[in-house]
Amino acid sequence: MRKYLFIFKSEVMSNLQYITNISISFIGIFLMLYIFLNLWKFIYSDPNELINGYSYNQMIWYVIFTEVIWSVVGGRKMCAKISEDVKAGNIAYNINKPYSYIGYCLSTNLGLCAVRAMLYIVLGLLIGLLFLHSFPSISILEAIAVFISFVFAIVISILMLTSIGLLSFFIEDSGPLYWMYSKFILVLGTIFPIEFFPMWARGILKYSPLNAVNYGPATLYVNFSWNSFILVIISQIVYLFIIYMICKLIYMKGVKRLNVNGG
Repeated sequence: MRKYLFIFKSEVMSNLQYITNISISFIGIFLMLYIFLNLWKFIYSDPNELINGYSYNQMIWYVIFTEVIWSVVGGRKMCAKISEDVKAGNIAYNINKPYSYIGYCLSTNLGLCAVRAMLYIVLGLLIGLLFLHSFPSISILEAIAVFISFVFAIVISILMLTSIGLLSFFIEDSGPLYWMYSKFILVLGTIFPIEFFPMWARGILKYSPLNAVNYGPATLYVNFSWNSFILVIISQIVYLFIIYMICKLIYMKGVKRLNVNGG
């Protein structure tokens, strides 16, 4: 555990040196949020109207929260880096290291996400305040609970992307899989909450990883309850274990195939 903490700290310090470059991405995030916020402003002709149980303010904060999660993870480069390590053979140098490659990926990317989170959370709160002039009604204890769920969501997202990148052991390019995953998250978890889908789809989506990586934490922020928090955390712990085991299985089979082929 100590070695992974060292990797995490090193990555945080390294990315703090390039905080200006990370800040430039604010422009893209702001434009994306601006488009989404104006879309929902058009849909909600009356700000006091409820659509599928969401007020205008709740919907805006939901979109901001889910977009912050997605932006903090920044999955495209992360997935591409893992895929490139596999295809270029760089992953072979990590086989005999005193740490696991999955743990290394998680520690490294958590360091980057920690720096991004410090910036993007502030940006999200400022954008929400600019558009809505108020924050959701939430106590300090509830805010801590939401942040815990937020951290779990980041960890699960990193593992999801790691598993996609590691599939490069078996397919030439995992890029199309990342593209499908990102669009799945965008449409089914970021732009629209699960309540906006047909009844037959809601049950499926609520038991899918969506509840762990964006929908669950975002709904806690806009409409917190301790019962919901417990259910979301249980879902996140279960998916954390499942996805970690999937990553480990893909890696073990991939390394075995690498050794058999003389890679």
